Amino acid sequence: MRGQKGTAPRRSAGARNATIVALGAVAPTAREALSMNVLLIINDPPYGTERCYNALRLAGALLKRSPENTVTVFLMADAVIAARRGQKVPEGYYSLERMLGRVLAGKGSVLLCGTCMDARGMTTEEMVAGAARSTMDELAAATEAADKVLVF
Repeated sequence: MRGQKGTAPRRSAGARNATIVALGAVAPTAREALSMNVLLIINDPPYGTERCYNALRLAGALLKRSPENTVTVFLMADAVIAARRGQKVPEGYYSLERMLGRVLAGKGSVLLCGTCMDARGMTTEEMVAGAARSTMDELAAATEAADKVLVF
């Protein structure tokens, strides 16, 4: 043992494996680790940039990856227009209305800033089915409840 002062004693391979197994027993399963409450706040206009598009792609992927995930999409500023019903986009172009529909079908929720809707002359009758008019207080509550908040 000369020259090894301060070093940890060597363990056999069996002892190392036992430690790994013991740690694995208390670690959460992959499904449990993926289950989370995510809030996506989107500000950009629906077309012209790809932020809405990419945020909704992520929302869909999170819902698809784990059905236990909770995903809330909060549309603010020009992004509220993404939830307008009856969009006619050029052939081959993505439809944010359809993408929001997929989020809603996957048990996600879509909330629209009511003040932002009013500023753009948008009514609740024009919103995609399943989306809801919301408030800053509801956004604050969703922010507090979220495990992760992503802003686009």
